Amino acid sequence: MALNYATSADYQSYTGQTPPADIEARLARASRFLDSNVFRLCGFEADEDGYPANAIVAEAFAAAVCAQVQWWAETGDELGAGGQWDSVKLGSLSLSRGSSGSGSSSSGREVAETAMEALRSPDLTQEIFVLGLVTQC
Repeated sequence: MALNYATSADYQSYTGQTPPADIEARLARASRFLDSNVFRLCGFEADEDGYPANAIVAEAFAAAVCAQVQWWAETGDELGAGGQWDSVKLGSLSLSRGSSGSGSSSSGREVAETAMEALRSPDLTQEIFVLGLVTQC
């Protein structure tokens, strides 16, 4: 089950901007992205549905999701495709791949630094949240 950690109201509060018409879809994509890349690697108490049980942790997750959506909007590259080509020419089509060849220079599929800042808040004490917790069974 996909969890959505932020709402349109959270986004408006975080950015101070009127949310775009498709904000719910953007927040859902950012929630899935952060869930698979960050949240699942953290230690926190979850409720029966999988959401953070602690209000401070829940607020930090919402802020991180909003930050990720805002960053994608600012970079215009949610999918990470922007860094795949050094140059593109349309007349007689000429594409030139980046030197890494992997598109790794694109920031679209990276976690936004502002999202990570939300998860490094001093309010997130070790008693309620551990960033990057790894355990072994």
